[in-house]
Amino acid sequence: MTVLIAGGGIGGLTLALSLHQIGVPAKVFESVAELKPLGVGINVLPHAVRELIELGLMDKLNASGVRTRELAYFSKHGKPIWSEPRGLEAGYKWPQFSIHRGTLQQLLLDTAVERLGRENILTSHHLTGWTETANGVRADFIDRATGKAAAGSYDGAILIAADGIHSAAREKLYPNEGPPIWNGRILWRGVTPAKAFLTGRTMIMAGHEILKFVCYPISKEPDAAGNHLINWVAERHMPPTYQWRREDYNRAARLEEFLPWFESWQFDWLDVPGLIRNCPHAYEYPLVDRDPVSQWTFGKVTLMGDAAHPMYPIGSNGASQAILDARVITREILAHGPTQAALLAYEAERRPATTDLVLLNRKNGPEQVMQLVEERAPDGFEVVTDVLSQQELEDIAANYKRVAGFQVEALNAKPPIVSKDARARA
Repeated sequence: MTVLIAGGGIGGLTLALSLHQIGVPAKVFESVAELKPLGVGINVLPHAVRELIELGLMDKLNASGVRTRELAYFSKHGKPIWSEPRGLEAGYKWPQFSIHRGTLQQLLLDTAVERLGRENILTSHHLTGWTETANGVRADFIDRATGKAAAGSYDGAILIAADGIHSAAREKLYPNEGPPIWNGRILWRGVTPAKAFLTGRTMIMAGHEILKFVCYPISKEPDAAGNHLINWVAERHMPPTYQWRREDYNRAARLEEFLPWFESWQFDWLDVPGLIRNCPHAYEYPLVDRDPVSQWTFGKVTLMGDAAHPMYPIGSNGASQAILDARVITREILAHGPTQAALLAYEAERRPATTDLVLLNRKNGPEQVMQLVEERAPDGFEVVTDVLSQQELEDIAANYKRVAGFQVEALNAKPPIVSKDARARA
């Protein structure tokens, strides 16, 4: 019987492709009328890239993304704090990709349409509720643009809610939870054509907890002017008296509201104010998440991705964790069929792991090295080890990899989530 998936984002589409891979029919329902390649850049970590490669997407990823070579942290003065290789350069068997979120979603969408058929990827279908039936679950949808019922209801064996941080399913399950939690930090994000910096495949983070800048390339080849697409994020922790326009979760940015804080960040290897000033379209987002909940699975319905564990975009884990969710659900459906038992087994593995990650991201994850440097040497330093020991630097990086599940040796030795033998038997 068909698995119903509410949400056509990265997690939902990865799940649909994974279920198709094991011969389980799936149908995806997306609220918007048209899935467009929106958003800005993201990083997909090796443990998640591995799963996309298992789905036969390596060539498409190579054509669309940049193989991240290193991650480097800098002070607000542009002085190096810590750097580490990433992807293949770090010893993983799989690369890390920097890619436009919309490009990755479009890649997954095109593949899903090709493999599952357009009739199984339905737009203008916003989940409003569900009821359990003798054979599974019946999900109800409306066209949110018109408020009218969208082709009635659909029956399936189970319902997976992959409908994001504003999940309609989660709101039904936790009606008193309220909006996502804002911690006083705002992100301004954009993509700017600019010259390559450092290795040309470096992801950098500069600053500290109050004021931070992140950027990395998301296009492999330069344009006619020699520019690459550089994804950037400017972040500010606002004072307690600041009144943010809470009704807007994704609005056009006003450069005059944040550019002045970064005007002096002109390093010999990167022109931060230039990236901001030359951006064609920048957007403002609150830095929000939700408290971990004690249960995802209710009968034949469960949550996944940002509907289950929305987290701060720290450590490049949002999309990667949704991909891992999709693959674990698929493995458990192989073991138990599309049943509540499969959903409970998935939750038993993934909920504790992602809870730890949500909480660690609230403490800034591996980015805490920048804050420690700011606290100990706010006026700058000559050599970072005068401020932070090599052991402290290594311990912080290693601990985050452990919690997020992408330690090099452990991941390389780990079998695929959905084994080839199991796929062959399906």
